[in-house]
Amino acid sequence: MFKYGIDHLTVQQAMAIVRGELRAVLVEEAIDKINACREKVETMASGNNPVYGINTGFGPLCDTQITPEETNILQKNLLITHAVGVGKPIDKTLSKLMMICKVHALSQGYSGVQLEVINRIIYFIDNDIIPIVPEQGSVGASGDLAPLSHLFLPLIGEGELIVNGSIVSAKEFYSQKQMAPLELKAKEGLGLINGTQFILAHTILGLSRMEYLLDLADVAGAMSLEGFMGSASPFREEIHSIRPHKGSLRVAERIRFLLTDSENVKVHEHCQRVQDPYSIRCIPQVHGASRNAWSHLNELAEVEMNSVTDNPIVISDEIAISGGNFHGQPLAMAIDYAALAASELGNISDRRCYLMLEGKYGLPRLLTVNGGLNSGLMIPQYTTAALVTENKSLCFPPSADSIPTSLGQEDHVSMGSISGRKFNQILNNLEKIFAIELMYAAQAMEFRRPNKFSPIIEQNFSTIRKKVDKLEDDRLLKDDIEAMVKLVQDEAFIVR
Repeated sequence: MFKYGIDHLTVQQAMAIVRGELRAVLVEEAIDKINACREKVETMASGNNPVYGINTGFGPLCDTQITPEETNILQKNLLITHAVGVGKPIDKTLSKLMMICKVHALSQGYSGVQLEVINRIIYFIDNDIIPIVPEQGSVGASGDLAPLSHLFLPLIGEGELIVNGSIVSAKEFYSQKQMAPLELKAKEGLGLINGTQFILAHTILGLSRMEYLLDLADVAGAMSLEGFMGSASPFREEIHSIRPHKGSLRVAERIRFLLTDSENVKVHEHCQRVQDPYSIRCIPQVHGASRNAWSHLNELAEVEMNSVTDNPIVISDEIAISGGNFHGQPLAMAIDYAALAASELGNISDRRCYLMLEGKYGLPRLLTVNGGLNSGLMIPQYTTAALVTENKSLCFPPSADSIPTSLGQEDHVSMGSISGRKFNQILNNLEKIFAIELMYAAQAMEFRRPNKFSPIIEQNFSTIRKKVDKLEDDRLLKDDIEAMVKLVQDEAFIVR
């Protein structure tokens, strides 16, 4: 059981809550903090001193004081006017992650949102009632204003929801359930839409996906090495211990494990080949660097998941500080780094595909014994090349850009929302690249029989052959590639 506002949230826990594998609850300790902070907000809202976001306007209207009678209207207007997102709806998983992260942040007792509001969001999470959020429109500072506004429009009876697989309006939902929408009060609209939860949700999803793909990269690399009859010596511990980057050490250790008891490796231990190309020999250095980038982003994401990122921050009965905790820069730059790291995994994978087509060291050209009449596996490498270049084009760092908004009040923004979206687009392409490399590696390994490979490699080879047969004569490869992509997406390969 996970306790909102109390426990330390991790990427793995957040994904488990989304999948319904971990129950998340609001306990008395968090409820007390929520209620205590709400009392402070109500004290400030009824006072005469201007406090940003509580009894003033927002952004460039921060110097305009609002009467207590106007406060509720202001909060509703805030959500309505900021819900200006465009584009396709984000995946349900992302919307749910946004709600989970927002509840955890609000429950720490610095935001001043009513318990009733937090409980309604938890009701949506627990019952898989998912607000529809457009993918574009956030600049990643002052919070993810547009996507968070869309996320929480249903609280006030606006916007749309996905319920039991169907899209319904919030009005229709409340009518069917005989429930009433909420009326937001002082500070609540701002507390809901200020924050980095859109960036954070994309980061969590990307980290979860990339963790598996990092392991799969090592499996694909080891299988390609086996098919190419590459050397195991570049993975010896003695080499990596004198350049001890954590990622490299980890990958070298994994490759040694993946090659354990391989008859194929033993057959050519003392052959005359001096060295392999970099895409084989430098797997620990390249894959390891990507692991280091993942670890850096994971560390920052955990800090962000357990932080308060709205504005203003309520710290006493009289003080609410307007700061910059909503700014997405701490995540944005690291997401761009991780996106580059993911792209490079695909880059080196494509090079291994190419190696296996060249017809060297006992492999037939294009991995077919009937070349000329048959093209063999020539053309799927065109696809990996296209995907790799597409990923390279997606590596421009949005965090390097900033366009002022809000009449210059928000004069530097992170664009981290775009970074998060591009990160996951690169991972989509990476899944397909690995699918093709694994198909190539299995075909190459066929030409090393009757040699046997390590138990884990043999199991993964068997997984492939259950879906994709050895290529003898040319056939339609589209179905084979789609089957391989499905195996990758379903995490069907044993990676540890």
